[in-house]
Amino acid sequence: MDKRKKQWSRRQFINTAVAGVAGAAVIPQLVGCKTKSADIDIRLGFIGMGRQSMFLLDGFLQIPGVEVVAGCDVYGIKRKRFEKRVTDFYAKAGKKVMIETYEKFQDLLARKDINAVVIAVPDHYHAIVAIAACNAGKDVYLEKPMTFTIKEGQELIKTVRNNQRILAVGTQQRSDPNFQHAVKLVQNGQLGKITLVNAYVGAPPIPYDLPEEPIPDGLNWDLWLGPLPYPIHFNNKLDPPISLDPVKDEEDWGAWRWYKEMGGGFTTDWGAHMFDIAQWGLGMDKMGPIEISPIGDGTEYMMFKYATGTVMTSEPFNEKKSKGVKFIGENGWIEVTRDFFHSSDPKFKPPAAAKTEGPYETRIPHQVNFIESIRSRKDPVAPVEIGHSSATVCNLGNIACNLKRTIYWDSSTQTFVNDPDGAATKLMQYDYRSPWKLV
Repeated sequence: MDKRKKQWSRRQFINTAVAGVAGAAVIPQLVGCKTKSADIDIRLGFIGMGRQSMFLLDGFLQIPGVEVVAGCDVYGIKRKRFEKRVTDFYAKAGKKVMIETYEKFQDLLARKDINAVVIAVPDHYHAIVAIAACNAGKDVYLEKPMTFTIKEGQELIKTVRNNQRILAVGTQQRSDPNFQHAVKLVQNGQLGKITLVNAYVGAPPIPYDLPEEPIPDGLNWDLWLGPLPYPIHFNNKLDPPISLDPVKDEEDWGAWRWYKEMGGGFTTDWGAHMFDIAQWGLGMDKMGPIEISPIGDGTEYMMFKYATGTVMTSEPFNEKKSKGVKFIGENGWIEVTRDFFHSSDPKFKPPAAAKTEGPYETRIPHQVNFIESIRSRKDPVAPVEIGHSSATVCNLGNIACNLKRTIYWDSSTQTFVNDPDGAATKLMQYDYRSPWKLV
């Protein structure tokens, strides 16, 4: 009884402390958190150790009660960088933590002492790794877009719920006060009926056209390709090189995201953020548009029509082509991006927020929300169903552009309407390369 009481008191203390931190972090960035080894209750493994993963690592290392103990990547030098950064962080904190790294994600998932994983691999691996993690009893923080295909998202929802796992999608704008304020204005009706939304994200993917380059030592290229069935040759822009001596990180994001064989272009890369906010504001989470028109089919930009009559387009709303969202209603308009909030009337402006420094990806209220969800066993602000509906909007846009025609979608049945030749339905999934399987 005394032992259980001590455990409960310790957990209560941790939850209370983190709740306080999270409350302070909703506006400013959470910084300078210290953890004591006796307070650790969540042990994290990282799968994927590229540029985004390093940003996420910097955040999760700060959260009280969390300890990073393992990592996985198919590129040897990135495993070494991860091990060094984590070891150095804990050494400065006066802690000695054993860090293990792996080439295969299955080896990391086999560890019983890891109860949650952060997945930041290329999009074509999201579903496979996340499904395996849930089946291994791990909670998951999954980078956006949640999945590469619509079918993958459908299967991932089943797996998360059947295993009673927590899955948070890395759409961190949902934890940004400016975006939260914008959504609140729209949902409270202060702009009146929304007639048009401009959610600028950029162009769809293009065919792979980078020249072939030698595969660097330490990179398992076949494992990097995973389920992709296409004959894709290596170019270092797909997995940007780094150096440990001298220290030099990636100079750019992995270019796989721009090519249709491996990614969804700007449609999914930024659509997973901006279409996500538009859907949230319109009350279309877990739902979606009913009609999707591609670029060139009567419009210069993608057009998404909703059953309510509201139209969302992927067109820019200013000359700078800022990536963001503009809600236009009967009573006025608002524009929200990561850099500014503009409105037709000063009364719509959000309260002044504390300024934060550093890359947007290093601001961590969203990560704190994931940790709180693990402890409470309650869904995070971006759970699997919302991640799926937002990714589906992105994929629908790309499918329409691929087919060069307007397509029709029924979100309640997750099927296409008026698809007599089955061309749109076929693009909901692709055939994995053997021996890879989705489920």
